[in-house]
Amino acid sequence: MQVRTLLYGEGLFETILWRGRTKKLRRHFERLKNSSEFFKIPCPDFESFCSAIEEKTNDRKNLYVKFCLLSKGDSLYHSYPQGYEVIVIVREFEPDLTPKRLCISSIKRHSKNPVFYHKTINYLPSILAKREALSKGFDDAVMLNENDEVAECSASNILLVKNNKLYTPTRDSGLLLGTTMQILIEKFDVKEEKIKLQDISNASAVFIINSLIVAVPVVRFMDKEFPIDYELLKVLNSTIDEENF
Repeated sequence: MQVRTLLYGEGLFETILWRGRTKKLRRHFERLKNSSEFFKIPCPDFESFCSAIEEKTNDRKNLYVKFCLLSKGDSLYHSYPQGYEVIVIVREFEPDLTPKRLCISSIKRHSKNPVFYHKTINYLPSILAKREALSKGFDDAVMLNENDEVAECSASNILLVKNNKLYTPTRDSGLLLGTTMQILIEKFDVKEEKIKLQDISNASAVFIINSLIVAVPVVRFMDKEFPIDYELLKVLNSTIDEENF
C-alpha cells in the first residue's frame, strides 16, 4: 500500500504536552478519532494510541509529543484509505510564553472548507501565515474567513475579554476548535460569536490558546496595544492544567 499522506496530504496529527494518560489526552484522542472517521482513515484504539506514545516517551513527562496518523492505500487520489501507519515524534518541551504581537494574515480560511475543521498533515496555510507574520516583525497572524470574520491564528485559538466576559470565534468560522479552548468553553462559559477585527481592537484583553503554550497574552494587535491581565491569565492556566495532571 502507498502512503497516501505523502502523495496527497491525507493524514492527521495531534500535538500534545505529554504528562501521561490525563483527561486532556483523552480529548486529543477523541478529536483524532472523529477526524479519522470523517476522512475514512483507519485509526488505532485509545490503548494503542497511548501505548505508541509511552513507548517513545519511556516514562518521561513534560515532553512535546506529535502523534501522526498516516493514511495508507491505493495511489488513485480519490480512493479511500485502507490502512494506517503511526509516527510519534518526541522532543524536550521548550515553550515560548512571551506575550505576543499579532498582525492580520493575507491568507484566509474559507468557512465551507471542511479541511480547516480538522488537524491535518496538510498544514501549508498555517505555515504561510506564520512566515508572513514573522517577516513583518510580528509573532503570529490573525486569519480571517471569506466574510472577514476572525477564525484563528496560525496554530492557536483566540480568546477576547469584553465587558468582563470571554469570547471566541464560532466554531463554524473556519477554524480548528482546540482541545484547550474546549476546556475554557466548558469551564468559563466562553461565548462563541462571529468576531470582526474591530472586536479585537475593542477588547480589554486578548489571549491565544493552544495545547503547548496553554494561554498566552497578546500585547499588540497591529497598532493597538493591550495590557496583560495577570490575574485572569493565572486563572485560565490553572484551570487548564487541572486536566493535564
